[in-house]
Amino acid sequence: MPIFSAPDGTRLAYHLRGAGETLAVLPGGPMRASAYLGELGGLTAHRRLALLDLRGTGDSAVPADPAGYRCDRQVDDVEAWRAHLGLERMDLLAHSAGGCLATLYAARHLERVRRLVLVTANPSALGMRATAEDRLAAARLRSGEPWFAEAFPAFEFWLTGGGDFDEVFLPFFYGRWDDAARAHVEPEERQCNDEAGERYFGEGAFTPDATRAALTALTAPVLVYAGEWDGGPRPELARRTAEAFPDATLTVQPGAAHYPWLDDPEHFVREIAAFLDADRDGDADRDPGAARPAPVSGSPGRTPS
Repeated sequence: MPIFSAPDGTRLAYHLRGAGETLAVLPGGPMRASAYLGELGGLTAHRRLALLDLRGTGDSAVPADPAGYRCDRQVDDVEAWRAHLGLERMDLLAHSAGGCLATLYAARHLERVRRLVLVTANPSALGMRATAEDRLAAARLRSGEPWFAEAFPAFEFWLTGGGDFDEVFLPFFYGRWDDAARAHVEPEERQCNDEAGERYFGEGAFTPDATRAALTALTAPVLVYAGEWDGGPRPELARRTAEAFPDATLTVQPGAAHYPWLDDPEHFVREIAAFLDADRDGDADRDPGAARPAPVSGSPGRTPS
């Protein structure tokens, strides 16, 4: 298990899986250990995954100052990690709340990102976030499921502030509520740092106008990857996220929710690998100052982050 030092001296760990070119991966949660990402459905057959345990999670140390858990303050951790990995420019994938950190990193270090993949990503860094109405609309798409009648009222009660999180509605976060999904849920409580998660979105973490302005100069291609049945973000919110980047493509995975690599691993790996490998030979010769279109394609069809 490799370890490096963050700028404030906090010792951070990451995990290497697979072989090939490095794909740096930021977990969501917020502030959940990277173990839940597994091999991202088999993406390890195409890339060497470097999965970061954010400070205070997994095998990484707890920082001396808990204020360092705030999302924007972890951008320096990611940059120190890139330098430690020896990557001049890196391919970066982020899931869920990790999308906030990846977006801020891209805005601050434009020249260090070669390709960016945002998987069912939280767009708070851009001044947007899934609403209760978004999540309930997505949940209603599952009305034919045998667990829906019990799960939906509890989900609605929680989203409208009437009750606590209830495991009965966990199926809404998965495209298939099967043994693989249940096994994925089981270690979640142990993998999450609740204090860090509360501080991650702390006041001052995001300056959307400045972030959007900075991203207009980003030359890296971006893939915004959504699940057809995910409520956070729904495909429409993912489309609006893609529009914030100069060169972005939206892909919506059919029948998927918040963890698309579990719902259909082959589909997920095929789409992500194709994006990462596209035009590789031309990347070095691309003029970083050239104007590029912003195609947004695809069809709409427990982490509230």
